[in-house]
Amino acid sequence: MWSPAFPRPITMPTLTSKDPDTALKTRLSKYAIAQGWSALRVCKPWDVNIAAQLEAFLTKEYHGQMTWLANRQKWRSRPHTLWPQARSVIVLADNYGPERDPLEGLQHPSKGNISVYARGRDYHDVMKKRLKALARWLVDETAQKGDRADVKVFVDTAPVPEKPLAAAAGLGWQGKHTNLVSRDLGSWFFLGLIFTTAELAADSPHEDICGSCTKCLEICPTDAFPAPYQLDARRCISYLTIEHDGPVNEELRPLLGNRIYGCDDCLAVCPWNKFARTSQELKYSPDASATAPLEDLGSLDDAAFRTRFAGSAIKRIKRARFVRN
Repeated sequence: MWSPAFPRPITMPTLTSKDPDTALKTRLSKYAIAQGWSALRVCKPWDVNIAAQLEAFLTKEYHGQMTWLANRQKWRSRPHTLWPQARSVIVLADNYGPERDPLEGLQHPSKGNISVYARGRDYHDVMKKRLKALARWLVDETAQKGDRADVKVFVDTAPVPEKPLAAAAGLGWQGKHTNLVSRDLGSWFFLGLIFTTAELAADSPHEDICGSCTKCLEICPTDAFPAPYQLDARRCISYLTIEHDGPVNEELRPLLGNRIYGCDDCLAVCPWNKFARTSQELKYSPDASATAPLEDLGSLDDAAFRTRFAGSAIKRIKRARFVRN
């Protein structure tokens, strides 16, 4: 979920003598777009090494209770160690752009405000099916040439730095809020990864073009950014409402407002959203819970909570934490 910003990938020498297959990558990209993905880029597993950045993040205890960031730290900071046989990382973007400005929901304090990404179906489930289909296509294509590729697919569930890999692949850049920004998609897109033994031509990393803009830092209600490109998750509303277990610090409680699951402020204010497009994926369309009265949501018992949020990313925080929010 969280990745320290890393604007300049460290390139290691290639570990194979095979020539990159540009034609295969072109066919793969066309198939992915036809399948519904918004963009496809490729980098090498060894193009990212965030060991120093991750160590600094953990030393300052910015990760809070997210102990999994420290566990398997080597894999998370050096993705080529996760699967040494991999020769390419395929990075895919899936647009979930909202129809309306997410900040509008903050003007209705009696209603719950849920992060855009969680207003529809669980993106893990939606993306995993399409990722597997794309991976099968790649395996079949390479098998026809007698050099069958192996693949592994990931959707935000493995110790891999998705955002630094996406930046290395040129899909966008990590902004001052540490999230990925795209010139074509703005802020509203999920990331899916396919690690493969296929030797695909890599794309160039995207330059950081945030410039002097600091809107994402200034809008944060809880001052969760100690400095540009640094996030103290312990003060982040997304962390506090989703990952944090137990009572929220009293000084921060009034600052949460009606944000009961996640926060979109730093994403929504980014000027690059002028290029964002409304998602065409119906499964990401918001349901009634996105604007439900707080009184109704707070009165849900366990059974009602499970029924209402079946198939939603919200279900994983369980009823007690949701009602706490």
